[in-house]
Amino acid sequence: MSANANTLNPKSGREFFGHPKGLPTLFMTEMWERFSFYGIRPLLILFMTATMMNGGFGFERPKAAAIVGIYSASVYLSSLPGGWIADRLLGLRRAIMYGAVLITSGHLSIGLSGFFGGKTMFFIGLILIVLGTGLLKPNISAIVGDLYPEGGERRDAGFSIFYMGINLGATLGQIVTGLLGEQYGFHWGFGAAGIGMLAGLIWFAVRSRTTLGNIGIERSRDPDPVKQAGYENRVKVVVAGGLAIIALMVVLTATGVVVIDPQVVGGYMLYALVSVAVVFFIYMFVAGKLNSDEKKRVIVIGVLFIFAAIFWAAFEQAPTSLNLFAKDFTERHIGSFEVPALWFQSINSFLIIIFAPVFAGIWTYFGARNINISAPAKFALGLFLAGIGFFIMIFPANMLVASGGAVKVAAWWLAFSYLFQTFGELLLSPVGLSSMTKLSPRRFVGQMMGIWFLAASVGNLIAGLVGGSVDPEKLEQTPQLFTWTTIALVVSAAILGLLAFPIAKMMRNTEDVVHNETVEPAGG
Repeated sequence: MSANANTLNPKSGREFFGHPKGLPTLFMTEMWERFSFYGIRPLLILFMTATMMNGGFGFERPKAAAIVGIYSASVYLSSLPGGWIADRLLGLRRAIMYGAVLITSGHLSIGLSGFFGGKTMFFIGLILIVLGTGLLKPNISAIVGDLYPEGGERRDAGFSIFYMGINLGATLGQIVTGLLGEQYGFHWGFGAAGIGMLAGLIWFAVRSRTTLGNIGIERSRDPDPVKQAGYENRVKVVVAGGLAIIALMVVLTATGVVVIDPQVVGGYMLYALVSVAVVFFIYMFVAGKLNSDEKKRVIVIGVLFIFAAIFWAAFEQAPTSLNLFAKDFTERHIGSFEVPALWFQSINSFLIIIFAPVFAGIWTYFGARNINISAPAKFALGLFLAGIGFFIMIFPANMLVASGGAVKVAAWWLAFSYLFQTFGELLLSPVGLSSMTKLSPRRFVGQMMGIWFLAASVGNLIAGLVGGSVDPEKLEQTPQLFTWTTIALVVSAAILGLLAFPIAKMMRNTEDVVHNETVEPAGG
């Protein structure tokens, strides 16, 4: 089913900061989803490491950090099958709706686990959130891209605004759950996150029909109905089999038949994720039936994938190592009030809200003057700035070692670190989202969005595996962690900076190719 841009987006009038009116629908839905996700994620490690007397599980830090890493990695990993299911079976809009229902159910399960079900109910809730986010996250981003069939810098600006919604939700979520979770009880924080997701579900259900036209409703179909039925049946079989395996593992672990070591599982999972990425890109070249222009664009996606994973491995230490640093080593008192450790997590999100419009304005300004900075160049600068952020943290970490942990450091160390990490994120994440929709072959757009989130999955898992190194009993580990993170980011920035020039040549005609393609509903 082909369509022109007007059919895809009949309500494309620029009514939201100069952008299509469908953008606020997606903006608010994603805002509430991120409210719930970021609201509970940093709370998890504090909850799991708290003693049972204080309402937690009493897990050791490395174990708890590995669980957070596996959870976060799984959330992003699920975007790959989520994009595939949307492409082949559900369509983008239905995938988003089903995903929102699952996420809401997951938060409800976690919130109620304090009253019955205990650890089993808690981990079932995490699984439901993983499954739901896989359906919602890549597909809502794909629809944002479909609001801008003309491409260009305006699409980058649109994604920056969309990203501001993400971080508005993250800011509010961490403030609300941080206060409730640390001051009144962890499950109050978990419950508040669930209410936020329910608000997002209701908003999307009410607003999508009147503001999105028919974007994301239909999926591309094979002209042969027999082949199309075969595609759909394969998806159904895979989904049923996957759910059956998950259910079996839940039963086996809940009954004690299988005992899982999160650190060992995380290590094997890292190898598996990298293998998935390699196999996917090989498949695209061998069996994806790509023309020469599409192959060049997929190569660029592969390069961005590698360096995005490196960036997220550093950046996603926020809910683990940096969160623990705020809790244990940072002076958090304002008078008699002790600032919840989770509120430091909201610094990044708050800065995004401030600076996302600035970066969106910069890209629009450059676009109006035909100044085009390639995505790899933006990525390289983002890696370098994030490296500065972790370089800053080396100094307070060494102060702690020198004092034997007797003196807590000023809060502005973390604040300045988050500032530079935020600049790096704004140069990488919204630009990466936009690049995926810009570079992806139309019939694979959902799956390519899944690949983008697979890079985040790899990074989150690495961050979780190393994030338990911040420990009052092992002070020397902290400066070592921040030093090696800085080195990895700066070296990666230098390598990608050199690669940016040949990649820019490969991308030179990409915009013209994308603009001349027949625009179809995302799917395949």
